[in-house]
Amino acid sequence: MSFLSHRRQFRDLSEREVLALAISSEEDDARIYRSYAERLRADYPDTAALFDGMATEEDGHRRRLIDLHSARFGDVIPLIRREHVAGYYARRPVWLIENLGIDRIRAEAEGMEREAEAFYLKAAQRSTDAATRKLLGDLAAAEAGHQAVAGDLESRHLAGDAKAAEARTSHRQFVLTWVQPGLAGLMDGSVSTLAPIFATAFATQDTWTTFQVGLAASIGAGISMGFTEAASDDGELSGRGSPVKRGVSSGVMTTVGGLGHALPYLITDFWTATVIAIAVVFVELWAIAWIQNRYMETPFFRAALQVVLGGALVLAAGVLIGSG
Repeated sequence: MSFLSHRRQFRDLSEREVLALAISSEEDDARIYRSYAERLRADYPDTAALFDGMATEEDGHRRRLIDLHSARFGDVIPLIRREHVAGYYARRPVWLIENLGIDRIRAEAEGMEREAEAFYLKAAQRSTDAATRKLLGDLAAAEAGHQAVAGDLESRHLAGDAKAAEARTSHRQFVLTWVQPGLAGLMDGSVSTLAPIFATAFATQDTWTTFQVGLAASIGAGISMGFTEAASDDGELSGRGSPVKRGVSSGVMTTVGGLGHALPYLITDFWTATVIAIAVVFVELWAIAWIQNRYMETPFFRAALQVVLGGALVLAAGVLIGSG
């Protein structure tokens, strides 16, 4: 609360301060767009060119605002920024956005322009001073113009072929970073835990003990797979993306794969729990085959034969060992 109490209210700003605030905001937005462009240049050169163009447009608006300030108030521009004004629209830190997908970055840029326009329009409506209302209205019109420029830049830099190529690159990165390690984890968790879970089940016929073994095996396998995936490749040369993201994907899906057929053993009746667990196993195996076909382009029947047959053999081994 002490921080908020030291922020200025927008209604208390003079026309000079409003103009200075607009200048600093244009400078910040230009830097943000250039940061996006730098982040995307290697993999998405056409979108990087789009953001370069938007940054140039922001520079042009900033220069016109500075010229207006010089003409009306002189060359000394007050230092006032977004964080100095209560209720002024904020920009999310670049590092929170730039690691997300390309469509998320484009949407963020569109939202930046829309937020600025909406704010200036509201501020103009509240103003009772004619000169201030005109200034705020001009700024709102400038932000609306930015949105039109963004649309023009997108049509110029992101023609059908370029956008399709970037979509393919984005899809490939998604598969390498999330789907591939997640699928490996799901396969490992689903198949590798079959033998210990069902061996314990048929050896003890104690559902609670079986659940504990399944829980331990699933979590242990998830931690192991997650750390192994993260440590095996930093992504710099392979282009597979953040090792943390891949480790999380692999670890979580490994745990999920094992828990799927461990959770039914929370049911106290042994045979009911076992029938449900076996049914869950086959659902998991068919789901793995579908993911392989959908994202890895593996022929469905070949994927089904490999995964379902392999899983069935491991399941049978666990049942035989537990019954022996």
